[in-house]
Amino acid sequence: MPLLGVATSLFGAEKPRRKRLGVCSYSYNIHWKAARDGHPQVRFKDTIEFLEYCRQLGAGGVQIAVGSRETDYPKKLRAKAEAYDMYFEGQSSLPQQSSDVERFDAEIRAAREAGAGVVRAAMLGGRRYETFDSAEAFRQFAEKSWHSLTLAEPILKKNRVRLAIENHKDRRVPELLDLLKRIGSEYVGVCVDVGNNIALLEEPMAVVEALAPFAFSTHLKDMAVQEYEEGFLLSEVPLGEGFLDLKKMVAVLQKANPTIQFNLEMITRDPLKIPCLTSKYWATMENATAAQLAAALAVVRRNVATKPLPHTSGLDLDSQLALEDEHVKASFAYARGNLGL
Repeated sequence: MPLLGVATSLFGAEKPRRKRLGVCSYSYNIHWKAARDGHPQVRFKDTIEFLEYCRQLGAGGVQIAVGSRETDYPKKLRAKAEAYDMYFEGQSSLPQQSSDVERFDAEIRAAREAGAGVVRAAMLGGRRYETFDSAEAFRQFAEKSWHSLTLAEPILKKNRVRLAIENHKDRRVPELLDLLKRIGSEYVGVCVDVGNNIALLEEPMAVVEALAPFAFSTHLKDMAVQEYEEGFLLSEVPLGEGFLDLKKMVAVLQKANPTIQFNLEMITRDPLKIPCLTSKYWATMENATAAQLAAALAVVRRNVATKPLPHTSGLDLDSQLALEDEHVKASFAYARGNLGL
């Protein structure tokens, strides 16, 4: 099976669902930490409660790990989602070695039992330019993540569940496409994050267009930027408040895969520093060019945010929780009014 068009080749016969914006669990990072810490006023504490809260927002579905190890929990989750006419997409971490395959298999089976046809994963938990100090360190990561993928692919095929690998500030587009071509599986595609690769000096619309043929899922977000002395600051902001062409991105992704779901990833936090003018940043970016750096900085300068970027530092927890919820709700209002989601 040729890799081109993998997103629709095996699953193109599925009936497209009416699109409503869904919610990725990372949109509520502050809330989940508060729940783990026992905050008395949290609105949800587990996956089913999260699904129910997102329903109140008007969400079409959720992307989150099943979480509970209770035997009947996946069936309860599926029943809730179906009763609410919501989709469920899973999340999992790839097996790191052979001894981890059993755990991965159990998570994929639980996700399938809960109704997920797609499970999102990231190969690197951090960011390339922060995690690695040398090209050799990044090369070792690339080899290990390839091994993880080869362990995961037979499990995905056995369970008929698709893995959506997020472009998670780790691989640039050519590197990720090479990985997909190498594995050559209809069960391995991409969770297209429409803003992440700005941090790797890639133009966001070009990233979406390149990855769309392999898209199984999405992280939909808007981004704002400002310069600082070592490069630029990058922030998720409520949909419509950044510089991304969201209408075109949604159209490109939906044309490539009519069954794709759009999951809001509105992470409320301090701006990320993209230190693209430092030597450490370039230690693993030997394939990037001066022209790409210049183009990225030009994009930043053309789109400098006209108001301060969001911050959570200096806010008490209740204020952080309120800001996080406010950002998500503002994004839903924009998506309904402007994106048809």
